[in-house]
Amino acid sequence: MTRTETVPTETGDARITWHPAKKPALTLAVSHGAGGGIEARDLQALAEVLPAHGVTVALVEQPWRMAGKKVAPAPKTLDAGWRGIWPALAAAGPPVIAGGRSAGARVACRTAEELGAAAVLALSFPLHPPGKPEKSRAEELLGAGVPTLVVQGGNDPFGKPAEFPGSGAYELVEVPFGDHGFAVPKRADITQEEALEVLTGAVVKWSGSLG
Repeated sequence: MTRTETVPTETGDARITWHPAKKPALTLAVSHGAGGGIEARDLQALAEVLPAHGVTVALVEQPWRMAGKKVAPAPKTLDAGWRGIWPALAAAGPPVIAGGRSAGARVACRTAEELGAAAVLALSFPLHPPGKPEKSRAEELLGAGVPTLVVQGGNDPFGKPAEFPGSGAYELVEVPFGDHGFAVPKRADITQEEALEVLTGAVVKWSGSLG
């Protein structure tokens, strides 16, 4: 049964929606991006699938979103909010995977080592702004300092899988035809449901290897 928890931070109140596993070996704390909330299809799919595999999923709504703002604040403020949420996530007991989609993935990468995260799950990592590959954010990903899984849509305008630097610092799984929100066109050779199964299957396999 899901439950919600409000967590005060220096940047405002955050909210955690817990999707508990019966016998959790890990907690996946995963946050939304700059343009949406925890209703994102990838976050909801993970919350539905992972608890059956021993992973409690904590969907985190960041303070700016809770305050009703439509535009995310600067990275420094996002990081401060995440730091404030972390003790409530770690208090659950099992090791915590820091995760997020898009801007949330950047926060997870920037703070993982500092907070003692067991690993990082980066969904739709925004490698660069659309059409501006010269403005790379690869250093954030490469600097996570913990085991990292990137799940990226094959048609993500913020960075297609082939654009990511070759490195042993992370694993990368492609969701064929997926855009930045892992939506696939109707003409694709894969259905929306199958695309999400690629995503959740990859996370289940990877999280199982962390133990």
